[in-house]
Amino acid sequence: MGYGHPEQPKRLVAIEEALSAEKFQSLIREAAPRGTSADILRVHPEAYLRAIEEAAPTDGLVQLDGDTAMSPGTWEACMHAVGAASQAVDEVMAGKIANAFVAMRPPGHHAETATPMGFCFFNNVAIAARRARAVHGAERVAIMDFDVHHGNGTQEIFWNDPSVLYASTHQMPLYPGTGAKSETGAHDTIVNAPLRAGDDGERFREAMIDVVLQRIDAFSPDLVIISAGFDAHRKDPLAQLGLIEEDFAWATRQLLDIAERRCKGRLVSVLEGGYNLDALGKSVAAHVSALMERV
Repeated sequence: MGYGHPEQPKRLVAIEEALSAEKFQSLIREAAPRGTSADILRVHPEAYLRAIEEAAPTDGLVQLDGDTAMSPGTWEACMHAVGAASQAVDEVMAGKIANAFVAMRPPGHHAETATPMGFCFFNNVAIAARRARAVHGAERVAIMDFDVHHGNGTQEIFWNDPSVLYASTHQMPLYPGTGAKSETGAHDTIVNAPLRAGDDGERFREAMIDVVLQRIDAFSPDLVIISAGFDAHRKDPLAQLGLIEEDFAWATRQLLDIAERRCKGRLVSVLEGGYNLDALGKSVAAHVSALMERV
């Protein structure tokens, strides 16, 4: 997205380096396939899809808003991100694998039905959830978003959809300005547990236990999806929460417990934010380590 932008290619390099450790050598690693328009069109209208495709430059950068730009490689990266999330859903729902972590960029949870924003173009977790329902017959899907920024796009997309529960912990006030407790959706399937600047892992765990986990459990989903943003880490430059790696691992285990109880362990985790490279790598390692415990 341009020199000095926090959403940079080195984010994936940091993750690859972290997952090169010996303990991760047993992981099944697959290159992301290219996604399809059909998957995107379950969430975004065709006019929007074509507008994003046509906005992609052949050289230089095209600025879509103050935060979000496209380079010549952005369109293909977006399509492969969609493909990766879709393949993870396919393999988890088919029982080929217990769970999956999708390491990709750009992120997606700020992308609304017809609006790119916040470094996001297509809403990857929403696309994954709709694929689980359309292709695999999932009746209910729960999405848990622990990115430090509220997933306004995911909330907007599923506001009127009783088949998808969207839950989020996030710093507030902070970009994008949504995510109040009072925002509950048309069918009471939106669950927001905002945190204040300076809150640490203890407060995060309280919010998860008191608000989020019981709602996801009661929803009895056929698939759990995580919007796995790691920018709530205390070292992240874009926010002011105080989480550490073990907090992400703890949250992952709690969600795995629900998945095992409600949907045979089916869980897909999709990368969102995380902009301190050292903290991102270590947090992803902790997250994936927790996922591997249930294989």
